[in-house]
Amino acid sequence: MISIKQPEGKLGILLPGMGAVTTTLIAGVEMLKKGLTVPYGSVTQMQTIRLGRRDDKKYPIIKDFVPLAKVDEIEFFTWDITDETAYDAAKNAKVLSEADLDKVKPELEKIRPMKAVFDQKHVKRLSGTHVKTGENKMELAEQIRQDIRRCSEGLSRMVMVWCASTEVHREIKEVHSSLEKFEQGLRENNEDILPSMVYAYAAIQEGVPFVNGSPQLTVDIPALIELAKAKNVPIAGKDLKTGQTMIKTIIAPGIKSRMLGMKGWFSTNILGNRDGEVLDDPESLKSKIVSKASVLDHILQKEMYPQLYKDLHHRVNINYYPPKGDDKEGWDHIDLFGWLGYPMQLKINFLCKDSILAAPIVLDLALFIDLAQRAGMIGIQEWLSFYFKSPMCSEKVYPEHDLFIQHKKLKNTLRHMMGEDLITHLGNEYYREE
Repeated sequence: MISIKQPEGKLGILLPGMGAVTTTLIAGVEMLKKGLTVPYGSVTQMQTIRLGRRDDKKYPIIKDFVPLAKVDEIEFFTWDITDETAYDAAKNAKVLSEADLDKVKPELEKIRPMKAVFDQKHVKRLSGTHVKTGENKMELAEQIRQDIRRCSEGLSRMVMVWCASTEVHREIKEVHSSLEKFEQGLRENNEDILPSMVYAYAAIQEGVPFVNGSPQLTVDIPALIELAKAKNVPIAGKDLKTGQTMIKTIIAPGIKSRMLGMKGWFSTNILGNRDGEVLDDPESLKSKIVSKASVLDHILQKEMYPQLYKDLHHRVNINYYPPKGDDKEGWDHIDLFGWLGYPMQLKINFLCKDSILAAPIVLDLALFIDLAQRAGMIGIQEWLSFYFKSPMCSEKVYPEHDLFIQHKKLKNTLRHMMGEDLITHLGNEYYREE
């Protein structure tokens, strides 16, 4: 059993970006505090975890099993490029009904964002006036650190979850290779240091765990991993696993488990919210496509099963269509083959609200990364891969994308924390099965 500090006092959740996901999360949590809703979609709040043998019949809810912060003890702080209250931002996002927003209007109107670190060349489809200025990126990082210190008043601890828009695609460069070079790059305004990296650097320097909810290169660089270990801070990412990719990581493991072959998987996304507008820029789109496209390669392991998957044609399209708003639609066409090579097809049409899927993930990640901090777990938290399209992992291993393996790893990590036996799936009286 790991020694875990109890979650005493208030937890501050710091959120760069006050768009659809952030406002949907805040409104939902404030409604939960008032007993006006049920935490649908939240693993921490609703899912059980089995302890011991199946016939022991011990199934506590996760929030009652591990010492998580209580929803009532959460306070929110945000940054954004637009100076408007969370209530106005939520109305503009058009995810939640005005009737629901009015139930927590006083709470939402109290939340106003701090000025953001922003550079339009990294998010070309957006512009804003509510932004910080400074001589260089190190000065901007210091301003974020000052914001964090001000937010800490009255709190016992904090976490930061990046919920802002997808930035342009960047590969790891020399400036990312070490903390020393990264800090020099901050002072020199190196163009390969994105605003999200400035936030991550500031948070980790202040001892605040950082989670990247978007697909761009952020905390998954050697410099910030080095800093996280030096500061004893847990980090996680990247890109929240919400709609189409969630479905993909459910379906693909099932196809592989039955040794069915696959010739192609064609995916199309249609969305019209601010995320869709941002992804209308080719450089931001590349960050998302790289994130979404890597999933099948790791799940299907074509190098191990060349007869089934070596010729797989995987295509992912994302289309900005303003009338859709937050009501994202995903189409998947899958060409399969089975016994004697006979062809089959599978078609999936998933209509969902992107922010409704994302909000409970952000809540879970905030609570779990806070738990990791109190448990003394530092660096990359691979056990949180369940929540990400492109999960971070040690450079010595490949990332795990199979949702069911990720889920087992998540629960077994919680069991390990609390000194409970881990669960296997061999299913006889000598082994424990989920």
